[in-house]
Amino acid sequence: MPLFDASSIIHAWDNYPPELFPPLWDWLGQEIVNGNLAIPGVALEEVGKKTPECAVWLKGNGVTVLPLTSEVLAESLRIKHLLGIEEDQYHTKGVGENDIFIIATASVHGLTLISDEGRQFGKPDILAKYKIPAVCELQDVGVRCINFLQLIRTSGAVFKS
Repeated sequence: MPLFDASSIIHAWDNYPPELFPPLWDWLGQEIVNGNLAIPGVALEEVGKKTPECAVWLKGNGVTVLPLTSEVLAESLRIKHLLGIEEDQYHTKGVGENDIFIIATASVHGLTLISDEGRQFGKPDILAKYKIPAVCELQDVGVRCINFLQLIRTSGAVFKS
């Protein structure tokens, strides 16, 4: 089951709005109802702050919300130390605390993460500057990360208007 990052569902909402692409949102809604898509609680909170209508839509479709558990928190701490982040000294160009929670949730549950954060080519020399896709690609993290369009392409969904 793929797991939404806030960036991916907000990207979809902003770039493929439901009123212009109803078949896409019908399909997403059905995938959510079928339990094939989930979102971490922290990501849903971010969506609610940035795009409240999208959060209402997700909740209205019964999206599976994965909470911060002790196992997720432990994995978050492991990833944070792997990146060399001490206490709350996150790098302004890298992942933040919620990003690490989201990656850790995908890791603990063995899920593919859907993130529309930009890929970093020529990775920064400081791990703390890594964005979500680069952190996922680290050997010691090993979370598969795709973007929203890859989700659509790999789903086999056919949209008819």
